[in-house]
Amino acid sequence: MQTTGQGVLVTSITWAPHGAESMAIGTSDHKVQIWDTAECCLVRTMGGHCGRVGVLAWSSHGSLVSGSRDATLVHRDLRAPAASVARLHGHTQEVCGLKWASNGAMLASGGNDNLLNVWDIRRSAGAPTSAPLFVMHEHQAAVKALAWCPWQKHLLASGGGTADRCIRFWSMQTGQLINAIDTHSQVCSLIWSVHEHELVSSHGYSHNQLILWKYPSMVKAAELTGHTSRVLHMAQSPDGTTVVSAAADETLRFWRILGSDADARRRQTESVLSASPWTGASVVR
Repeated sequence: MQTTGQGVLVTSITWAPHGAESMAIGTSDHKVQIWDTAECCLVRTMGGHCGRVGVLAWSSHGSLVSGSRDATLVHRDLRAPAASVARLHGHTQEVCGLKWASNGAMLASGGNDNLLNVWDIRRSAGAPTSAPLFVMHEHQAAVKALAWCPWQKHLLASGGGTADRCIRFWSMQTGQLINAIDTHSQVCSLIWSVHEHELVSSHGYSHNQLILWKYPSMVKAAELTGHTSRVLHMAQSPDGTTVVSAAADETLRFWRILGSDADARRRQTESVLSASPWTGASVVR
C-alpha cells in the first residue's frame, strides 16, 4: 500500500473504531488520508493544516480530529462532503497528544507548549472555530501522554515530558487537579486497565521503563525494564490483559501484566519483536 509520494512521510496513523476497515493517515505534507484497508485504496485526501499532522484521534461516533505542527486541531465529520466541522484553536506550539473520552463528546489535547486542553466537541459542532472548555497550565513540559479512565468517566490522566516527569489526574466535571505524582522520568504514554484500578505508564529519559501503578494510591505494582530507548507508545490488547510497547530502540515488547490473574506474571515479557529499518524484516525472540 503506497500511502505517500516521494519525500512525504507518514507522521501519524489510526484505525477507525468498531472494527471498520478504514484507516486515517497523517502526513508530513499537511494532509489527512482515509484508506479502505480491505481494498487497499485511497478513499479521500483532506487538507486543512499547514504543518505536519502528528496526531490523529477517531471517536467512537466516527468523528476524526487531527493535530498538527501548525498548533491547530481540525475536527471532521467524515459523513459530510466537506468533512470539516470545526477548527480548534488553543495551542501555541505543535499538538503532540490527542485522546477522546468514551462518550465521544470530550476531547483532550496536549501540546509542546506544555498545555493540556479539554474540549467539549458538542459546543464546536457547526462552528468554524472553537475554544477549549478547560485549559490546564500545570505541566512544565510537553504533554504527549493522555488517557481517560474507562471506569470513572470524568477522570483524565496526563503525563509531562523530561522537564516535568509528572502524571497528573484531573476531574473533567470541574477542570480541577486531583493529584500529581513525580515519576522521575519523562512520561511518554499512559494506559488504564479495563479490569483493575491500575494504570500503566511508559517512560523515556532516564530509565526507559514501564511502570504499573495501583490507583488511587499510586503505589508501584511493578517496574518493567528491557527497552534501551524511550518507550514512545503503548496499546492494550482487546482482552485487556496484554500491553504492547513501542520504543525508539526499534523493538516491540509484549507484557502480560493486566487482569485479575496478572499478579504472578507482573514481570513477564511474552515476546520481543525487532524490526530492521532497512529491510522491514522482523524476528521474534
